[in-house]
Amino acid sequence: MKEKLENILKNGEQEITNAKTVQDLEEIKVKYLSRKGELTSIKKNLKDLSDEDKRIIGSLANNVYNSLDSLITKKNNELYKIELNKKLNDEKIDITLPSDFRVQGKVHPLTQTINEIVEIFQGLGFSVMASEDSPEVETEYINFDMLNFPPNHPAKDMQDTFYTKTAPNVILRSQTSGAQIRQMLHQAPPVRVISPGRVYRCESVSARKNNLFHQIEGLLVDKDITFADLKGILNEFVRIYFGSSRPTRFRASYFPFTEPSAEVDVQCIMCQGKGCRTCSGTGWLEVLGAGMVHANVLRNVGIDPEIYSGFAFGMGVERLTMLKYAINDIRLFFNNDVRFLNQF
Repeated sequence: MKEKLENILKNGEQEITNAKTVQDLEEIKVKYLSRKGELTSIKKNLKDLSDEDKRIIGSLANNVYNSLDSLITKKNNELYKIELNKKLNDEKIDITLPSDFRVQGKVHPLTQTINEIVEIFQGLGFSVMASEDSPEVETEYINFDMLNFPPNHPAKDMQDTFYTKTAPNVILRSQTSGAQIRQMLHQAPPVRVISPGRVYRCESVSARKNNLFHQIEGLLVDKDITFADLKGILNEFVRIYFGSSRPTRFRASYFPFTEPSAEVDVQCIMCQGKGCRTCSGTGWLEVLGAGMVHANVLRNVGIDPEIYSGFAFGMGVERLTMLKYAINDIRLFFNNDVRFLNQF
């Protein structure tokens, strides 16, 4: 048995030395060191030997096993490095070669405007409502009734609002103002939020109108809020968005959910206030509507108008983008013409 063990060690060492691949080593390991290998076969026959021979042959068998196992591990590391280097060399990429040109997508101009407006108002202390908290499919109750619209208001007519067939009085929202109601129903004052989103109206598509467009709603409710606070916030927004040299004016207006109400104009970008076709000779362009939150709206959401007051505003994203970049057709935003989109 001793001679057989010496031959196993000699033959094993020779085969390990001659091995060319990791797979060769695996076969050698199975041949000599596995449960069915030659060393295991010898160990099984130790029971037939005397105690002294068992000690000598058993020790020698263990030494042979450890020697072969150590040689296999060492050889395996060598072959692994060789095969890895070969693979890396075969698969390497010449980074000095010119790459293929691939056209990269760009952020849509409307998305750019929304991001810019959101960033401005976040800088002014407003948080942003999550889109799931201000759904596009809305109830007539939230979109109109809670906002102090009278039952026979013309905005509720079919020619102005998209009514769905899924359930009675379920609509595609015609304004983001419903976000005010949802926010105040779930948050006690102070409230200071904006809500961007899409809105829908039964409009004939033209250069100035579309039946789908984007708005950003703003709301601030707290104690001792006045119209002066509203003017300060909106003037600061216009200053940042259009530039510090852009004058503004507030004109009296009417919205069911605000009192008093106003529309905000900025000096015409085209003629610098001198009067042109774009501004219809007035020198001014309307940018948004605003006002103090109506007492009835506060009562509808459980807020005491004797303690709290607030203001709200809404602006059209398409309109602001058109004014800032002198775009004369709203349809350009939805036609996906890369010649137009690549300019932004």
